Amino acid sequence: MSQKSSQDRFPNASRNLPSDPCSAPTHLVIVGNGMAGHRLLSALLKHPERPERITVLGEESSAAYNRILLSSWLADEIERDALDLPLENIATAGVTWRLGERVVTIDRQRRRIHTDRGEPVDYDRLVLATGSRPALPDVPGIRLGNVGGFRDLVDTTWLTSRPAGSRAVVLGGGLLGLEAAEGLRKRGLAVTVLQRSERLMNRQLDETAASWLRSELEGRGLAIETHARLAACEGDADGNVTTVRLEDGRRLPAACVVVATGITPHTALARQSGLNVARGIVVDATLTTSDPAIHALGECCEFEGRTYGLVDPIWRQVEVLAARLCSQPTGGYRESPCATRLKVANISIYAFGPVETPPGHETLVYADPENGDYRRLLLHDNRLVGAVLYGDTTAGPGYFHHAREEHDLSACREVLLFGADDATRLLAESATRKLEEAA
Repeated sequence: MSQKSSQDRFPNASRNLPSDPCSAPTHLVIVGNGMAGHRLLSALLKHPERPERITVLGEESSAAYNRILLSSWLADEIERDALDLPLENIATAGVTWRLGERVVTIDRQRRRIHTDRGEPVDYDRLVLATGSRPALPDVPGIRLGNVGGFRDLVDTTWLTSRPAGSRAVVLGGGLLGLEAAEGLRKRGLAVTVLQRSERLMNRQLDETAASWLRSELEGRGLAIETHARLAACEGDADGNVTTVRLEDGRRLPAACVVVATGITPHTALARQSGLNVARGIVVDATLTTSDPAIHALGECCEFEGRTYGLVDPIWRQVEVLAARLCSQPTGGYRESPCATRLKVANISIYAFGPVETPPGHETLVYADPENGDYRRLLLHDNRLVGAVLYGDTTAGPGYFHHAREEHDLSACREVLLFGADDATRLLAESATRKLEEAA
């Protein structure tokens, strides 16, 4: 199959081309004041060749905040102001924030955006950092009252108002769903988690680690149902949810339903503007869309068929785009392996590579149920290609380094399970012996 040319993938690339597309724009407009937009702004403000003017438009009325900490706020472990993302020790001259303002159209010909209120905004270069929204299952009743996601301040404020003693159902047994469930449990709600697959966090954990996690959470009081598929949400005369019905016919009472079954990139604005959109807003390695004056970043964008939900690749995108917008050389964004480091209900997890064991691979396993410490390493031809760590995750980055560098670990297999540092030491000793023998 022949690969499509850049012109095929970006059919509008010849339109609206700036006189020097690599020069820093005079006026940059960022649509989106979430974590990606804030990170980009912070990076730009550190560059001496930054744009003369920057305007940030955010649909939410609040300043930028750390969405990762929403679960801690829901669990009443931190105060609201701990979420804020300030621009510490950075001069913000030339920056204008227009918050609580939604962009409704982009006039690409005039390079002008219109919002639901206020004056139009002209731009030299535009960045779309519009994020994502919860992916809602296509079932009857999903739009009932007290059914919602767990993505932003509005969602979290709604959940903090749920009365203690009421029943909640959380759809999704991934990280976000479990954090929502644990936060509601700590607020005194009776919570049931519905997971479609056979185990919790099936994208990060193998069967053993998932079973340990389930046992721990059930011991705290969460009810967990796996192989559970939602058929419908049922409500009362006021239009609020009262019950969820499963495909197996069971009905569970629910005063609220939290949907945490994945995300969908926010692409409506880009699609309406005629940009190339697949699942996300399609960008090239410079995070440029099919219009060379418009870039996309973060959860709303798609690069080489991939969309994003973790911060590590998005932060690398920010570095590339900030350099591009400040006339600095950049090799462009490239996909690279990344590890997932999570803390689920105060349980540390570190994982990378395949969760299941492919043919021709072998596993090394260490399990200490009494102390809640589990490690499963996946090897192929004596090279580490994957790991699942549960409990003590301090060795995770070292393991990931060995995997990324494709080290031959045959000289240190005996100690590999007990930490990456010992393996590194033995590898160094083996290399020294080989040099001595060669001499």
